[in-house]
Amino acid sequence: MVKGTVLELRRGRNLPAIDRQLAKAVESSQAPAISRAVAVLRLLGSRDEPLGVNSIARELGIAPSSCLYVLRALLAEELVSFDSETKRYSQEVGVLTLARQWLRRDRFAELAQPAMDQISRDFRVTVAGMHIVGLQHIVAVAASQSRSGVQLSIQIGSRFPALISATGRCVAAFGGHSEAELATRFQGLRWDEPLTFDRWMAQVAQTRVQGYAVDEGNYMSGLTVLGAPVWTRGKLSHALVAVGLGGAIKRGNSSRLSKTLVSTAKALTAQLHGEIEPR
Repeated sequence: MVKGTVLELRRGRNLPAIDRQLAKAVESSQAPAISRAVAVLRLLGSRDEPLGVNSIARELGIAPSSCLYVLRALLAEELVSFDSETKRYSQEVGVLTLARQWLRRDRFAELAQPAMDQISRDFRVTVAGMHIVGLQHIVAVAASQSRSGVQLSIQIGSRFPALISATGRCVAAFGGHSEAELATRFQGLRWDEPLTFDRWMAQVAQTRVQGYAVDEGNYMSGLTVLGAPVWTRGKLSHALVAVGLGGAIKRGNSSRLSKTLVSTAKALTAQLHGEIEPR
């Protein structure tokens, strides 16, 4: 084990697919100005480094002149910032004002954080709270980083495909989606260690029976991810996720960890005034 190594589990590993989705959304939108502005904000939010107008326009498939118009409007609203020396743009603090009301309304992160911190300390794993947006995406809204030698970092605000990893198996098992819908979405997923749709569906069925999901190195090789579903008013809304090196989780009693995740997820469901079990 290498001390101090940090592995980041972020949407960066799926950036090409995300960029194509953004470009497609812009092209098919019936409100192109709004769609372009949202696409620009999402693209900038997905990158660690600022981007120039030509790079943004190229990746989103829009004309540089139109892109510049959108950027100037976002700049005036303090949603993006502009570096006059590098001629590049990045997200600005104004995006927080857009999220403020949502943060007030969704109590999951506030309620989950103490329990997540406790699980992270007890099992030396990274724990995340994922918000589920239908079959589109899952978004990290809370995180507690592992204190082990190899740190697995999940950044709040990171977006992932809805059906990926352990959370995706929970979405498939408890989200009420048809097998045809799942098959269509599954085809676009990217795995370090791919598995067939039939095998994945068998794991989804197992998730439905045992009440939690496991991804053993499929999403990211060498990592084991456990996920337990959380409901709000009878609807699948979040997942509580634990991530660790595969060997470490097996040595550290994965059965006890899964039971802790499930019991914590059920407690959160009760606190959120949802149903402890789906109807």
